[in-house]
Amino acid sequence: MNIFGIGLPEMAVIMTVALLIFGPKKLPEIGRSMGKAIRSFQEASKEFENEFKSEAAQIEQTVKTTAELEPKQIAAAEKTEENFSAPQVAKIDAEPATTTSEQN
Repeated sequence: MNIFGIGLPEMAVIMTVALLIFGPKKLPEIGRSMGKAIRSFQEASKEFENEFKSEAAQIEQTVKTTAELEPKQIAAAEKTEENFSAPQVAKIDAEPATTTSEQN
C-alpha cells in the first residue's frame, strides 16, 4: 500500500504520533476536517479545469473563425483598393501640370 509516496510503516508511525498528540477524542474531528478540506480542494480544482477548458475552446473557436474570415477580408480589401486606386491614378496622370505664371 503506497499513498502519496508513504508506505504502510510510515503511515502507522504518523497515525501513532497523531494519536499521541491529539488524543482519541480529537482525532476523528481532525480526520473529518482534513477530508472536507481535501474534497473542497478537489472541487475547486475541477471547477478551475472546466473553466480553463471552456475558455480554451472559446479562444480556439475565435481563432478558427478569424482564420476563415481573414482571407475573405483581405481579398475584399484588395478588390476595393483596385477599384478606387485605378481611376485616381489615371486622373492624376491626366491632369496637366500648371505653374503660377500660366494661371495668371
